[in-house]
Amino acid sequence: MVRQPKRTQASRKAGVPTSAPASALLDRYFGLSGQGTDVRTEFVAGVTTFLTMVYIVFVNPVILGKTGMDQGAVFVATCLAAAVSTLVMAFYANYPIALAPGMGINAFFAFTVVLAYNYTWQQALAAVFCSGVLFFLISVFPIRQYVIDAIPQNLKLAVSAGVGLFLGIIALEEAKVIVDHPATLVTLGDLTKPIPALMLLGFVLIAGLNYRRVLGGTLIGILVVTAIGLPFGLSQFNGVVSVPPSIAPTFLQLDFSRISKLTFLIRGIFDSVRRCV
Repeated sequence: MVRQPKRTQASRKAGVPTSAPASALLDRYFGLSGQGTDVRTEFVAGVTTFLTMVYIVFVNPVILGKTGMDQGAVFVATCLAAAVSTLVMAFYANYPIALAPGMGINAFFAFTVVLAYNYTWQQALAAVFCSGVLFFLISVFPIRQYVIDAIPQNLKLAVSAGVGLFLGIIALEEAKVIVDHPATLVTLGDLTKPIPALMLLGFVLIAGLNYRRVLGGTLIGILVVTAIGLPFGLSQFNGVVSVPPSIAPTFLQLDFSRISKLTFLIRGIFDSVRRCV
């Protein structure tokens, strides 16, 4: 019989076995036991967070693809941006926050800047780059706190609500739940068709799963709707594992030719302020 090594009192309190040097290393590096948690708890929390926000990997390429951007390249860029920013937050800031591209700015980028203002997606990317530089400067200097304090709380809540409504009407229009109407601007679409019916099914399923606090409810809803859409030709199955698409079609494709335009400056300033809120 092989005797198991005894755990020390400190390791018992931290919930980390002495036979798990990797867990002990993570505990020391992130100070888990000092925060009243352990590696297992943080792992479960990380998986839960991933399953909650991974939908952006599927949705972001679809939205930005409306502008003509290569969806495969956007897919890889979304994954890389989320991974790198989250790792920086973990190992540099030592803060348990996951980061990923936002669902408000990408819709504004696609449907307002490109499709409404008639920018090319390369010109819009240049505006995003400028807004990122401006936001970095705002964050480095104490300007960001002044911006946050200058915006009333009710306006901050209104911005979040407005972005949500903006995304909602885009989703309803894309799913043909609502359609264009010359008199009322929008009207109810034909809900007997596969696309709007499947969208409503997915919405109810995701809402129900999240209400019941099912782990990965949003992702489960997306996968179920995708599987149902296969026989109707609404989605395509291209395998489970493959080589990632090339990021070259969108990498550093910046066009600053409209940097002097007022809409370009407004777009950069709006994006920076929106990030502060």
